[in-house]
Formats: sequence, C-alpha cells, structure tokens
Amino acid sequence: MTEQRDRMVDRQIEKRGIENARVLQALRDVKRHLFVPPEDVTSAYDDHPLPIGHGQTISQPYIVALMTETIDPQPSDHVLEIGTGSVYQAAVLSRLVEHVYTIEIVPALGTAATTRLRQLGYENVTVKIGDGYKGWPEHAPFDKIVVTAAPPEVPEALIDQLAKGGRMVVPVGTTFQELLLVEKSKDGDVSKRVITGVRFVPMVKGKQAE
Repeated sequence: MTEQRDRMVDRQIEKRGIENARVLQALRDVKRHLFVPPEDVTSAYDDHPLPIGHGQTISQPYIVALMTETIDPQPSDHVLEIGTGSVYQAAVLSRLVEHVYTIEIVPALGTAATTRLRQLGYENVTVKIGDGYKGWPEHAPFDKIVVTAAPPEVPEALIDQLAKGGRMVVPVGTTFQELLLVEKSKDGDVSKRVITGVRFVPMVKGKQAE
C-alpha cells in the first residue's frame, strides 16, 4: 500500500496546495488502510470520505491534511481532537505533536479507537468517551484544537480551553458549513476566519450516542 499512499499525497494533497513538509510526511507514514472498514481497504487512498458505521465517516485525505496544516502543529503541542471516529486524524496528529487527547461520543467507536491505537503502537494518544461540547478541562489549556464534526456554532467551552496563542480548526454550520480557523492571541482576544466550504457529519451534543 506504500505506492498508493505516496500517490495519494503527491496527487491529492501536495498538488492541491498543502506545503507543510512535516504534515506531508505524516500522511505518508500513517497507514490509512488500517483505519477503514475491511470492505473499504481498496478505497482507502481515494480522495473521499468513507463510512465507518454509526452514521460517522473517516474524512477525505485532503481535508485531514488541510485541517492539520491549518493548526500549524508543533512538536511540543498538546492537542485536543473532538470526534475520534476512526482515529486516523489523531494518528496523523500524533506524528507531529507531543500528545493528542481525543473525545468520541459514540462508545463503540471510542472503544475501537483505543484498541486500534494499542495494536498499532500509538502511545501518545489518549481517548475519552464523552461529550465533545464540554471539551476536556482536566487537560486544558490546549495549544491546538481540531474538531472533526460540525456544531452549529463554535462551542464556548472549546474557546475557553484553547491556550493563548493557540489555534482551533472547526467546521461550523448545519445545511451549509464553513471551515473556520479560530485563533486566540497572546492577550486572549479571539478571531475567526473562514478557510473554505466543507461538509461534515453533525456534532452530537449531550447524551452519548449509541
């Protein structure tokens, strides 16, 4: 699958404008076919999302790359991810930062993610089953936050848990969504900027999904 993975990065990601060399290398290193259902392995390196059950998807490779590059990951960063899903995005981030904390509201997906990470040897990713709208205050503040499901607006708890000087990337909206870059200045001022139009599954709030 190495050839398919290299082709994915060369044709679908780098040629579409992703320039960060560390991000490109992480996408070459992480074996996406190990994060999709067995019946979809042959499509793992195609540039589109794939279903992973429970009404959720694994994002298309380009969007994973775009969101990762947008937060400008640094080796010393502690990153919060909302929406573990297949845990592919967290695996990519784990190659670029010190630690990834990821929250999944669907218990079956969260449990499967923990098992997959252990089997594949990812030691700097911690999974929690819970409500992403609440964030993970015990480990806050976070240098970076990545949200992989779409809330109708940016959750205030996540803004509060973003470190000063930090960045968050989040798809916002219902029928139509915009990928936002949220930045918190060293003084604590918050700004938001639209990156592009996107389409994500809705971010579930409150009671854990089955």
